[in-house]
Amino acid sequence: MLKPHTAWLALFCALSACSSGPDGTHDGDNAAPVGTEGWQSLFDGSTLDGWHTVGEADWQTVDNTVQAVVGDSSGFLVTDADYGDFDLSLEFWVSDEANSGVFIRCMDHQEIGADSCYEVNIFDTRPDPTYGTGAIVNFVPPAETVSTGGKWNRYEISARGDRLSARLNDIDMFDIEDSTYKSGPIALQYGSGTVIFRDIQIRTP
Repeated sequence: MLKPHTAWLALFCALSACSSGPDGTHDGDNAAPVGTEGWQSLFDGSTLDGWHTVGEADWQTVDNTVQAVVGDSSGFLVTDADYGDFDLSLEFWVSDEANSGVFIRCMDHQEIGADSCYEVNIFDTRPDPTYGTGAIVNFVPPAETVSTGGKWNRYEISARGDRLSARLNDIDMFDIEDSTYKSGPIALQYGSGTVIFRDIQIRTP
């Protein structure tokens, strides 16, 4: 019998194969090349160097991705470094019911939440859809309703001074000015469902 984490990795491999395009590539394979135009990778594809975990979720690396395996409660993968002004680019794969998000400029490395960070949401089935996928929770709703379950998606998030903006699969989701949070770590959330990230890159001024 497969161990639980082995079964998860096998499931992911199957999902990856199903989401391949007709030419063998995956949805969202249009990332800026690492090392060009100031882009740097935050994830080396095989270790969690530069990151720490908060909460009970068990984060695993496989095939150049990082995914959260269900724990007793939600959890976060948090950068060791703080970031103020930056452009962030990453890809994610979530199941239809998944609850996840990208938290930026968090005030505390150990206390991650929508009341201490900007939460750029990934939650297609949020009970109150006002701040569903593509929103900053409690700040701005998404410009469009986008379904992200069962496929690879790309987030491009920019924080420059008081201006915050994001594109999801080349769709502009928000562009606002707000000064609540200035700088802090970036955190990837596991809330529920299947949550997988890859190709996490950042560019700073």
